[in-house]
Amino acid sequence: MTARLMIGAPSGRCGKTTITVGICASLKKRGLVVQPFKKGPDYIDPSWLTAASGRSCRNLDLFMMKKDTVMKNFYDSTVDTDIAVIEANMGFYDCVNPDGRDSPANLARLINAPVILVINCSRMTRSVAAIVKGFLEFEPDNHIKGVILNNVSGQRHEKKLIDNIKKYCHIPVLGILPRSSSLGIEERHLGLIHFKEDEYGENIISHIADFVERHIDMDRIISIAKNSIDKKPYKDSTGTYKKTKIRQKVKIGIFYDKAFSFYYPENLEALETRGAGLVFIDSMKDRLIQDIDGLYIGGGFPELYGSEIAKNYSLLKQVRGAIENWMPVYSECAGLMYLSKGIKTNKGFFEMSGVIPSSVEIKTRPQGHGYMEVEVIGENPFFKKGTKIRGHEFHYSRLSDNGHLYCILKVKRGHGIDGYLDGILYKNMFASYMHIHASCVPGWAERFIQMAIKYKHGYFKTENLDHKGVYYHGR
Repeated sequence: MTARLMIGAPSGRCGKTTITVGICASLKKRGLVVQPFKKGPDYIDPSWLTAASGRSCRNLDLFMMKKDTVMKNFYDSTVDTDIAVIEANMGFYDCVNPDGRDSPANLARLINAPVILVINCSRMTRSVAAIVKGFLEFEPDNHIKGVILNNVSGQRHEKKLIDNIKKYCHIPVLGILPRSSSLGIEERHLGLIHFKEDEYGENIISHIADFVERHIDMDRIISIAKNSIDKKPYKDSTGTYKKTKIRQKVKIGIFYDKAFSFYYPENLEALETRGAGLVFIDSMKDRLIQDIDGLYIGGGFPELYGSEIAKNYSLLKQVRGAIENWMPVYSECAGLMYLSKGIKTNKGFFEMSGVIPSSVEIKTRPQGHGYMEVEVIGENPFFKKGTKIRGHEFHYSRLSDNGHLYCILKVKRGHGIDGYLDGILYKNMFASYMHIHASCVPGWAERFIQMAIKYKHGYFKTENLDHKGVYYHGR
């Protein structure tokens, strides 16, 4: 069975991601098969964990997902691995629900993962013991088995920290990382730079791994991880994520480049396991959409590459033509921006495909940030009417004119387009600020594939078309 380990912290900005990346890379160098996970919704940190481990990082989320779904996703993706490494998000006990049910701490209990707590020790000595002791005693059965001290300024500082932890906490110190300016991964408004955008990413990971190996007791880390192996397999594990040959029914285009890279691997796999061949498209370089039957445009940073995207006018025009011809298109956040009239930034206005008759403005503050809950209130090809969906959003953009858009999602939590609605529908195109995880939305992939099959066979050329430009299922 797979060993496992969670890296947590009292709060964000403690160095969790850097240390988790280094541990994954170090374990891989030792010849271990490492499966990384990120607790909570995220695309950017997982891009670094994927590169460090050589395996697609997966997300475990107790707010969006049911417990059984989290368990199944964890065990399905670890059937052929030696060790799982989970990076917690925010603070170890932080979550939406005040009872802690969706916290990293509860996830650690659920999957029986020992926890190593990373403490940012900058400008602190004896107080480190108060923090560690508080975390050890806040909830019973918290699985905390050791600490890593980060941003330690020298030998005197190190001695004071260790002496106080030994005196008050009785928990092993597994690593002492000196303050270093050479470990940072560049950041921007949404967090770290995505690995795909950093030309020195491989060198950065190698440097972090070397640093971790010098300052963290990796042998003890591995020993702790192995001590929590399950005694018997999870009964509902099917090894879903192991590659199996599926008969290809349709081709789905996927925008994937520096501007569009936010996709959960489970979403793409959900399409593949239901018969989709994936065709990856570069929004800035590819001149023609290949022979595809549907299109998925995920999240990313089109505002940073507006000029390059706008220059590829032939692709913008072809996407618009495909949508007018009723091709099924599913888009999230950055995809919505690509389908708008244009993107207004401090560098100018960049024309986009113009399917959505509104422009997008980039603001200096987040316009939507966090988990979302919505209800499907309109007929559409992707979701059953009345379905309640949990997802998440993180965008600095907003639509400049949204009063005349046809939206099918009523926002119960979050912001979406205007705080009330989200999910623009036009013909077979859906565009939303909400990101979904396929594990949380049963039927999404099946409906997408069925629409692509109908499109492939010319179904939308002759029947079932509403005069308003909205396709109604089964009519």
